[in-house]
Amino acid sequence: MATRPSDSISRTPELSPSQGRVEPGEVLSEETFHRMISLERKRSERSQRPFVLLLIDTGRNHPGDKQGRVLLDMLSALQGATRETDVTGWYTTNSVVGVMFTEIVLDNNAVLSTILSRIGAVMRDQFDSEQFSRIKFSFHVFPDDWDSQDLDRPSNPTLYPDLEKRQKANRLSRATKRLIDVLGSLSLLAMLSPVFFIIAAAIKLTSRGPVLFQQKRVGEHGTPFTFLKFRSMYTNNDASEHKEYVRQLIAGQAEKKSANGNGGGVFKLTNDPRITPVGRILRRSSLDELPQLINVLRGEMSLVGPRPPVPYEVEAYATWHRRRLLEAKPGITGLWQVYGRSRVEFDDMVRLDLRYARDCSPLLDLKILLQTPRAVMGGDGAC
Repeated sequence: MATRPSDSISRTPELSPSQGRVEPGEVLSEETFHRMISLERKRSERSQRPFVLLLIDTGRNHPGDKQGRVLLDMLSALQGATRETDVTGWYTTNSVVGVMFTEIVLDNNAVLSTILSRIGAVMRDQFDSEQFSRIKFSFHVFPDDWDSQDLDRPSNPTLYPDLEKRQKANRLSRATKRLIDVLGSLSLLAMLSPVFFIIAAAIKLTSRGPVLFQQKRVGEHGTPFTFLKFRSMYTNNDASEHKEYVRQLIAGQAEKKSANGNGGGVFKLTNDPRITPVGRILRRSSLDELPQLINVLRGEMSLVGPRPPVPYEVEAYATWHRRRLLEAKPGITGLWQVYGRSRVEFDDMVRLDLRYARDCSPLLDLKILLQTPRAVMGGDGAC
């Protein structure tokens, strides 16, 4: 049976990261509740079973004492309307209460409607009409829908409060990284301007079509942007073979392809007839990547970070693969390009990206940037 919360609404039991369980009737602190959301995301990634986060916002327009009584009454009502397996805590202390509903089957919206009706009915009995009208309800389902053809909606940040808090804590490091990106991209664009002109002329003189290839890519938090490269393929080509190979690669079913007499092989399409003769040279040397410096200057990419995927690649992702887009801004080069470069399986590439996001620092970026030329000269070109 649920117990009534204590009269001190801000005093809540703490939970160590290793526990992973909550006693019935507990109302978790903001920090602990955010940690529980993170743990439940990881469980959901493994089990493929979704969970629902219900947020109840009481607003901040009540006087102090009245606000305290409203919150206390709301917590009491919630504990009478939720299951023992549901987790209740502060999403925002003394303002927004969250309830995680786990181990449920979401075949349609009927489940969400049932949850809202049950909790709404209990709260209507608890509050008068004026108090109830100030309460706002919002549902958030994990995993959120990234399967749509339209990726113009970024990932729901509400489901990642721990990442948002970590980024705020690393604000100085992120500002330093951005400063390096701006100064680095401006310097390289100025220094390499003659190279840009030579490459542009070579492309224009040897094949029909624009100099720059523009493609929709998926950036940080699932936000799409226009990705720039020097065009290395003939125009109006068929991408179906590449789509199928990407699907197999992500599913772990792709075979390595022999490239340039290298018996070890690489995880990429080789001898692709869509690539022009000049394009093969550009890809081999990664010179086709240089226009991405403009993406860096715009703030859509960084000099160092995970490789930005195309939308049909994201559609094939397992849920845990998405974290590579949530924990770091995409970059021109990164750990995968330096240590893997098409020789490692897709899951290992994602692990390298997550490792970079965890250990990211200006010093690590500098090390990766210094190692990139050697990796390019000894590698098999970028994807």
